[in-house]
Amino acid sequence: MPDRTFSLRFPAHRRPEVLWTHLLMAGTILLSALLGTGLRADSAFDRVENREGFVAQITGRELTYPGIRLQVSDAGRIDGRAFGRQVTGDWRWQDGYFCRTMFWGRKELAYNCQLVEKGAGALRFTSDRGTGDSAVLRLR
Repeated sequence: MPDRTFSLRFPAHRRPEVLWTHLLMAGTILLSALLGTGLRADSAFDRVENREGFVAQITGRELTYPGIRLQVSDAGRIDGRAFGRQVTGDWRWQDGYFCRTMFWGRKELAYNCQLVEKGAGALRFTSDRGTGDSAVLRLR
């Protein structure tokens, strides 16, 4: 009985896995370009210099990001939810930085002092006294 299997043979540059890789790379480049443009537009942030300036930003407001809702009180408490887990903690202003201890569910997040900057309707927190990762939270 003759072998009835067959295979498709594509030139190397037209193989489906090569085409998929090219499409994925093109999509990644496009997404990076779009995000890069948005990041530059949102880069107008000014440093929050003192506790009074920080409290003026947070009083009566909620800090939000998709999946995150936090209340930061002028009395030094942090309460809210992030990705389905309770968030609790304490904060104080020290040497020009927002310093906090925090729990996300049962996980303790290490004590960290963060640079705080205000922008249009948002606060940017940068860990490790401004040298680490940043998160931008909207003020609602």
